[in-house]
This record gives sequence, structure tokens and C-alpha cells, in this order.
Amino acid sequence: MKVKIVDFGFDERKSLNYIRYLVLGLKRSLAEKLSRKLEEETEIQDDKLLITVYYEDKYYPLGSEEAETRLEDFIAREEIEMTIYLSSLLED
Repeated sequence: MKVKIVDFGFDERKSLNYIRYLVLGLKRSLAEKLSRKLEEETEIQDDKLLITVYYEDKYYPLGSEEAETRLEDFIAREEIEMTIYLSSLLED
């Protein structure tokens, strides 16, 4: 399983920040299992799972000044953390 951040920013309709993750390398059955277990918005496209997570400003991991100057590092960390989280859901 590989997790990539494909989009992030501010959703004006919801007045919340968001991060959109693309999950690759899963069989469709596992993508469907994750989709059912997650509370976040999900969409399955072929065997890829697209997850959109919304954050209030204070919890948005890409919103700090440090994240602005080291954005690549923060994105990589978020991808790793999401991979670990999704792996734990699949183990249950």
C-alpha cells in the first residue's frame, strides 16, 4: 500500500482545511473494507481509494509556519502517518 497526498487546501463550502490522500496498491476488496471503516469522505476509482480528511485550523497539519517552509517534509510525514493508520484498520 502506498499513500500519496494529491491535494490540500481550504474548502470554502465547508469552511474547513482538507487533505486528499490517494491510496494505491490495494486489492479492490481491501479498498472497499477501508472505505466502510473510515468516517472520512471516500471514493473508490478502479483499485485506488481517495480519502478526503477535513480539519479545523488548529488541527490542520500543513497550516503552520514551519510547514510552509518545510512543506515537503510535512507532506512526507502525513503520508507515513496515514499509511500506518490505514494499516492498523486493515489489521482489525
